[in-house]
Order: sequence, then C-alpha cells, then structure tokens
Amino acid sequence: MPLRPPARAPHWLTDRRAFLRDAGTGLGGIALAALLAEHGLLAGDAASPLRPDIKPDAPLGAREPHFAPKAKRVLVVFCSGAVSHVDTFDYKPELVKRDGQPLPGGDKLVTFQGAQGNLVKPIWAFKPRGQSGKMVSDLLPHLAGLADEMCFVHSMTAKSNTHGPAENQMSTGFTLDGFPSAGAWVSYALGSENKDLPAFVAIPDPRGVPQVGPNNWGSAFLPGVFQGTPFGADKPIPHLARPAGVNEKADADTRDFLKLLNAEHAQARGGDSQLSARIASYEMAARMQLRAAEVADLSKEPARVHAEYGTDDKDRWKSGFARNCLLARRLLERDVRFVQLFNGAYAMGEGVGNWDGHKTIKPQYETHAAVLDRPLAALLTDLKRTGLLKDTLVVWVTEFGRMPTFQKGASGRDHNPKGFTVWLAGAGVKRAFSHGATDDFGYEAADKRATIYDLHATVLHLLGLNHERLSFYHNGIERRLTDVHGEVLRDVLA
Repeated sequence: MPLRPPARAPHWLTDRRAFLRDAGTGLGGIALAALLAEHGLLAGDAASPLRPDIKPDAPLGAREPHFAPKAKRVLVVFCSGAVSHVDTFDYKPELVKRDGQPLPGGDKLVTFQGAQGNLVKPIWAFKPRGQSGKMVSDLLPHLAGLADEMCFVHSMTAKSNTHGPAENQMSTGFTLDGFPSAGAWVSYALGSENKDLPAFVAIPDPRGVPQVGPNNWGSAFLPGVFQGTPFGADKPIPHLARPAGVNEKADADTRDFLKLLNAEHAQARGGDSQLSARIASYEMAARMQLRAAEVADLSKEPARVHAEYGTDDKDRWKSGFARNCLLARRLLERDVRFVQLFNGAYAMGEGVGNWDGHKTIKPQYETHAAVLDRPLAALLTDLKRTGLLKDTLVVWVTEFGRMPTFQKGASGRDHNPKGFTVWLAGAGVKRAFSHGATDDFGYEAADKRATIYDLHATVLHLLGLNHERLSFYHNGIERRLTDVHGEVLRDVLA
C-alpha cells in the first residue's frame, strides 16, 4: 500500500515556519508603524501623534501655545561668518591696555587656522551710547544708537569652531546635518496667523546663501510643510505670475473649479488624510500666488521709508540688503510667524561676502558693516514706530566670535567659540541690559556662561512654549530643538 503524506505538516515544522513568517512580517509591521507615526499617518491624522491639534487639511492653522506668550512672532538676523564681538558689542578696557602683548596663558594656544599673534585692541573706538551709556563701537554707528533697545548676552558659547557645524547649531541646535531648524519647530508648534503666506520665511543675503544653505531653514524629519520658504526682495518666489494669455477672471474661475473637483475627490475617498494635506498645500500655493507678490512689492512703501532703509543706494549689496530688511518688516506685519534674515554669504569666498575676517579684517568689516548697519537700524526703528516691536522678538546672532589676538602673520582674527555676543530686542526682554561676560580680553565666557540651547529655550519661552515639552518622535527618540539641554535665561526676561 503506497505511503500517503500526512494530513498536516509536522508540528515542529509548522511552528518554525510560522515563527519565521511572523518574525519577518512583524518586524516589517513595526517599521511601517514607526514610519507612519513619524509622518503622523496613524489613525487618520496627517501630523505627529503628539500633536492631535494639527489638522490634516490645515497643517499651518494657528495653534495654542503652552502658556501665555510675550511674543507673537520672531525675527532672527543671522550674520554669517562669525562677527568679532571685541570689535562691535563687547568692550574690554584691558584689551586696549595690553594691545600688542601676548595673551596671558596663551603661549601654546593654536586656533582654527594655526598659530596666533599678540593681543590687538578694538579696531574701531568704543563710545557710550544712549541713556544707558552702553559701550558700542563706531563700526556700527546706526545700531549703536539703538543700544537702549537691546538686551545683550555677552557670554554665549558654541560647540564648534568650524562655520558649517556652528551654523547648524545656531539654526538647528545640533552641529550635525539632519535636524529641523528653529523656525520649523516654531511653525510645527504654533502654525500661522496668516492663511495666505508661509509661517516661516528665510531671506538670504543678496550676495548668496550661508555656508550650510537650506539647513538653516529646513524641516529635516518634521513634516515638510513646516520648512522655511526662501525668497528675497530681489529674488521673489518663482512662477507666481499668471501665464501670458490667461486673464484674471479665467484664472479665478479655474481655481474655483479645481477647488470643487478636489472637494468631490476628497469626499469620495473620505478620511484620506494624505489627500487632504496635499489639497491643502496646493490651495495654500494658490493663495500665495496672490499674496506673496503683493508682500514683495515694495513700491507701495512711502518715499521716506525707502530713504530710511537706503533701498536706493548705488551700491547693489547695500540697497539689496535694505530691500530685504523692508521685506522682513512687511512679512512681520502680516503675521508671518518666523522670519530669518541673513547678512553674509559664502559664494564670494572667505571674508569677501561674509564676516569671516581672518586676513584683513579692517577693510572687510567696513564693507560688511556698511551693508548691515543702516538698514537693520531702520528696521528696528520701524518696528518700534509701528508698535510691532511690542510683540515681535528680534534676535541677532552669529555662529561664534573671534579671537582678541590677530593671527600670526595676518591682520585678522581667528575663530573663537569660547565666548561671544548675541543680542535680543522687543517682546518680553529687558531693554539696555547685559547678561554674562567674557574674561578681561573677550576670549572666554567667564560669568553666567550661556549656550545656544539656552538661547533657543529662551526664544521658545517667549513664544509661550516649554522647550522640554516641544518634541517629535523620530527614530525611536523624542527629539527636541534643545536636545536634552537648555535653561531659559531668566534674567533677560522683562
């Protein structure tokens, strides 16, 4: 009698196959669930599961902060290249006294580009400014005149002495690539009060972009809708104009018809959050087509405003940055949540189009200061005059400072992340106030040492956000702008 196969496979074989099958599909399921959660696509939600208040069809809708904010919006002015604090805002009488002498204890110190020379006093004279008598140098006379509006942090430190990683840290909190910018975090947390413009706009210098470029305004692992939109007064968002031969009525009718088709398409596929988010992004783009062109049209500004900013200067870099400053004010007054304004670019080479003054700091800085000073001072004055400074936080930053010595064989200062200056103005911060200090020579933070984590925590706090609660689940980690660090700089708060 022929042998017949058993009615079922042996128990041990069935279990082993089942185990391997379940293990394989189970791990795949875990990976899929992690990806869906990361992009907020679990349970029909188009945002992170940590933010159920983010609506799939309106991801940039305004959201409530953790507590009552002092600031509604933020302007970050980023001077790329590393501005010398000892030549601008950090006055050191001892540095003047010991000009030409070696840095005490620095005989074997090797800085970023090599051996250093002797101490060199500030290249531009410092003078007391305003009612506070704050000492600011003649390099930036227009900004110096606004010293009473500023809240200085003189003890800032950075983790890297290299431009790229240091730019990353100032904008994202991390020296490595792949992390969301501060503006993206704010957009993710709070959305926008303006339905027709981006929540986050980055304005590159007319001379080009900073060294790490889009890292400064990218969203990394946050949903892409929260990344910054880069454009400037002279380089507006492309492809906004209607094609030739299409009149305004036909354009409007086409948008209305498309909106009807999209609504029917979404209704037929009820609950598809990805589709709703995609439709929302296209509708936002259509609204931007109308509003972005209007906000970038500076011709509507009075002649006196153009004169204050210097938009008609014959030097194209001065007039270009002036127009960008005016654009920044127009974005802020239309409730764009986060505006990042850059001064300095790297395409032109070391120190030529940026503040990286290694070799010949005096002529280079006088060029850059002439671009920055008048327009930025006009912007601050304009924000105060219009009342916007009451609920707008202005943050002036650079990626690190510079040495109190000159480089050996050169007429410039090397990189220095051990101590430098940033300043804030406007909503929620003290006027004419200084936090912390560097040592007698401006070399190293010596009192109330501050980190970029602290700066970010403070900015978020002024927006009504607890930096320890603002997180996003990515690769098995609850990520934060401040990583696992950061303390709010309480004594700068008004």
